[in-house]
Amino acid sequence: MRTNEKMVKHRRGSPRGRQLQPAILTELRDLIGDERLNPSLRRRDLLIEHLHQLQDALGHLSMAHLRALTAYMNLPMAAVYETATFYAHFDVVHDEQTPPQEITVRVCDSLSCQLAGAEALHQALSQGANPVRVRVLRAPCMGLCDAAPVAAVGHHHVSNATPDNVAEAIDQGRTQPAPIQWQRLADYQYSGGYQLLTDCREGRVSVEQLLEELEKSGLRGLGGAGFPTFRKWQAVRAEPGPRYAVINADEGEPGTFKDRYYLEREPHGFLEGALVSAWAVEADALYIYLRDEYPGLMAVLREAIGELEAAGLVEPGFVILRRGAGAYICGEESALIESLEGKPGKPRHRPPFVAQKGLFDRPTLVNNVETVYWIPRIHAQGADWFARQGRHGRKGLRSFSVSGRVTKPGVHVAPAGITLNELVEEYCGGMAQGHRLLAYLPGGASGGILPASKADIPLDFDTLQEHGCFIGSAAIIVLSDQDNLAAAASNLLAFFADESCGQCTPCRVGTEKMLTLLERDAWDEATLRQLAGVMSDASICGLGQAAPNPVLSLLRDFRGELAGHNLIAKG
Repeated sequence: MRTNEKMVKHRRGSPRGRQLQPAILTELRDLIGDERLNPSLRRRDLLIEHLHQLQDALGHLSMAHLRALTAYMNLPMAAVYETATFYAHFDVVHDEQTPPQEITVRVCDSLSCQLAGAEALHQALSQGANPVRVRVLRAPCMGLCDAAPVAAVGHHHVSNATPDNVAEAIDQGRTQPAPIQWQRLADYQYSGGYQLLTDCREGRVSVEQLLEELEKSGLRGLGGAGFPTFRKWQAVRAEPGPRYAVINADEGEPGTFKDRYYLEREPHGFLEGALVSAWAVEADALYIYLRDEYPGLMAVLREAIGELEAAGLVEPGFVILRRGAGAYICGEESALIESLEGKPGKPRHRPPFVAQKGLFDRPTLVNNVETVYWIPRIHAQGADWFARQGRHGRKGLRSFSVSGRVTKPGVHVAPAGITLNELVEEYCGGMAQGHRLLAYLPGGASGGILPASKADIPLDFDTLQEHGCFIGSAAIIVLSDQDNLAAAASNLLAFFADESCGQCTPCRVGTEKMLTLLERDAWDEATLRQLAGVMSDASICGLGQAAPNPVLSLLRDFRGELAGHNLIAKG
């Protein structure tokens, strides 16, 4: 009995779980910095940044390193583990597991890439790659839909990917992003760049003047919601300081790549608009949240911000660049705020809205990349110039990300209110050879699907709702008579099921259940509609609310096609 009592006492007095390895903590300090000398490194909002540093250096996140990170940041292991496992780009390896292979190849399986043969590419790479050295994974949209199919070898994107050119990248060890040619600060200033920012700071342009210009121009949030930009500024300015400004550069909507287009070509044009926005709300700092699928742009923005700091146009540390980690949900503004704070990107219940309590519980202005990009141009050329660009009674310009069955996919800047038929014929070179328009997605995966008979509807905010769709980020995916609409709907639902943050049951369970129903030989229409209603009414955020849109679109406008495949009853 005495021996047993001693054993019990010893067990009760011992620390639970695996123990911290001092050597690992030393390694972590060498990599990130010594938190004992710089306590700011322990800030919770740096957790994801620290996880990225470990992932980049080691190729994975071992449990030993996560335990060391908990000691380093003085956080509970549960908080570190939950955050690390929430994001797709972190590879958490448990103590009994083997680290991943040296090279990871991700094959995009978004709808645009599926249309271009991503499934066959994935199979060929899976069968042909050396499993000791290479692992092949499926991945959601990488934002290069105009060059589909796309694969990423490490951080190196292979456009118009084939088994041969992907294998060549692997063999040559090309795992880093290709260089990007972009407009430097001197060239941007030569063409008048940063004059608006200077005029704002020196009092030649007032906030009231800018608000009036933005109102007259009709500029709205171009990330998807379409909220008038001037009203968002007013809402944040009405709240007591301190305030923050955040740029949402996490365009994860399948089919969307317009923000990448502008950032690659004119990062300073974007930065000027972002800095003017921050000035307008008297922000204490400007945060840029860039999706991790754009590693080349991370280097571009770091260098562009460095140019601004060196030129004295911005105080060092005012612009803070943060890196996403592979989570579509972080495109939702409150989930983005959570991620910026170093947490899993789960949407917040509202109210309060982020304009009232956002980053670090302070009033926060959240704008999209393209939205702020237009601000200096609207000021330079006039609100009337921008407003009169529209077509069919609409105002302004839109950057349409077009992919799928067209001759010239890409970003096409066209009048707001242009129709799909006009867009394809005037800007995209017509339909791809041998393809006839069958359907199109006007707003990416969540915007629904419209038939060719509705290709003359003006494409803009507020014009598509009566047809059960919305324009969102203006991601246009064109489908033809050679495409299977049911397979397209399954592809979109698989994306939503994979990307659901899991916080609310209607979305977490609903997306999985709806995908299961779609994969049956015949669709249970009544159950699909009932499930869609629950998801739309009860999901916390737009992901779960909009996920049923592709299915509802097919049930509404493509009954003949579905009946022809015996998925629903005829009649």
